[in-house]
Amino acid sequence: MGRYIVKRLLQLVAVLFGITFLTFLLTYLSPGDPARLMLMSTGVTPSDELVRQVRSELGLDKPFLVRYGTWLGQVVTGDFGTSYKYDRPVLDVLMARLPATLKLTGSAMLLVILISFPLGVLSAVRRNQGLDYVIRLFSFAGLSMPSFWLGMLLMLVFGVQLKLLPVMGSSGWNSLILPAATLAIPLIAQYSRQIRAVMLEETSQNYVVGARARGVKESMIIWRHILPNSLLPIVTLLGMTTGALLGGAAIVESLFVWPGVGQMAVDAIFTRDYPLIQGYVIWMAVIYVTLNLIVDLWTHLRDPRIQLDVDV
Repeated sequence: MGRYIVKRLLQLVAVLFGITFLTFLLTYLSPGDPARLMLMSTGVTPSDELVRQVRSELGLDKPFLVRYGTWLGQVVTGDFGTSYKYDRPVLDVLMARLPATLKLTGSAMLLVILISFPLGVLSAVRRNQGLDYVIRLFSFAGLSMPSFWLGMLLMLVFGVQLKLLPVMGSSGWNSLILPAATLAIPLIAQYSRQIRAVMLEETSQNYVVGARARGVKESMIIWRHILPNSLLPIVTLLGMTTGALLGGAAIVESLFVWPGVGQMAVDAIFTRDYPLIQGYVIWMAVIYVTLNLIVDLWTHLRDPRIQLDVDV
């Protein structure tokens, strides 16, 4: 296992290098002048001479490879540069936005786990019965609704009409309910269907047939045998979903004006804040590769019969 972890960490370095180079190249080729946009954000119309001066101070007038090499050397030492918009170190801006994203991600994933697992189990146990049809109908509806439309619908009903919950900001725990529900509902629909499918596949296995032939109670077969064996593929999906949410649900965070990483990334793209964009991309890459490694190790520890590919 140690050799596998070392190889995956080396993979992480290679992936990060490739992603940073591609991101730097795309930002370099993108239209718009970040120096001019940064000056215009102050409310004044900058002169060409002032724009050239700011470009020189930011190093934007240097060749691409020189800029990339300088930036990469700083990143290796833990310096991700200074945000053009906030005039603060990129790492500080990310860390300031991260708690809000962690709170939103944790709340959404808690709802997903607490609701989708019982729904998926009930749907599998009551296969082709009334309850199964109701849960499957909810799944189809949940998967078919875009997150921005679902969010606006929840805002309209619970914020505007019923006036029960705030629709914007992060002023208190109640402001977390609507964005967390907007993220959770499509995921609940997805995972309840996935759990149902995996459990139905497990029920046809020989060990289940044998347990029923020995007279083992159906409830014990479900909770002691079928469900634990169904968790392996579900945990893998949960890890990837968590990684995506930790990267910031940009649409939902922007819709509810939630001060998380996703909204920060959207603002950085519109303002051409290149250092912040590049720092965000590195954060996303580290999250995905790390969670992927954790899920693989957990799967192997949970079932040692699943061998780790040390030749990756």
